[in-house]
Amino acid sequence: MNQKEIVYVVSDSVGETAELIVKAVAAQFNGDYVEIQHYSYVQQIEDIENVIALSKQSSSIIVYTIVIPFLKKYLDQRAREEGIVVIDLINPLMEAFVQKFKTDPKCEPGLMRKLDANYFRRVKAIEFAVKYDDGREPQGLKRADIVLIGISRTSKTPLSIYLAHKGLNVANIPLVPEIAPPAELFEIGRNTCVGLVISPDKLNEIRRERLKSLGLTAQASYANLDRILEELDYAEKIMKRLGCPVIDVSNKAVEETADLILAMLKKRKVGV
Repeated sequence: MNQKEIVYVVSDSVGETAELIVKAVAAQFNGDYVEIQHYSYVQQIEDIENVIALSKQSSSIIVYTIVIPFLKKYLDQRAREEGIVVIDLINPLMEAFVQKFKTDPKCEPGLMRKLDANYFRRVKAIEFAVKYDDGREPQGLKRADIVLIGISRTSKTPLSIYLAHKGLNVANIPLVPEIAPPAELFEIGRNTCVGLVISPDKLNEIRRERLKSLGLTAQASYANLDRILEELDYAEKIMKRLGCPVIDVSNKAVEETADLILAMLKKRKVGV
């Protein structure tokens, strides 16, 4: 067959789903003779009429993914009137969801692309958290949504990754008495920074377990209570200097601390 047959892919969004399915089917018929023509972002009756006219002239098939109810109904009706073969790729499955799961669809075009955008935003946020973990490359602090500060074993890294899964760019800075914090830390907004503190006894317990897991003696200075008090005192001074909010993570799961930070962000956005 020399002349290519036309399939119109019609969608109230991009139409990628319909195109992939048409290509998969066409491949079973030596698909190189099928030409796919797009009608994307169909939002009005006039758009439907245009594709009906073209399809009638070329004796082609219309394949569509339209979730806007009145447009779907109109296209089906006009195709019947004109004797055009029209294939609805999405609504039969949507109806099955309604019947089986007893819930109603949103009927909003483009939701899958929004989900994809959110996915890629989370991926970038995770990459950001890894890149700026533990004080690396402090010049990135100004691009962070949140900067976590605290002494060792206050859950900075797991909290950074958890918040990154929410799509937030998070960096964290360890506070160590012998090492001055990066200058960039004092150049960011006070509400961007969140201090993490913990009770001395709880931290002593956590650090002892950490040393055991590494095969080291629990008597090392890392788990020494006097050293812990020194570090906590130093961290408190830095946090006061910054004027940032402080969260006690002593008896909190990462999720609980994250919820508090998200609530802070929400208040910041609405100006409360």
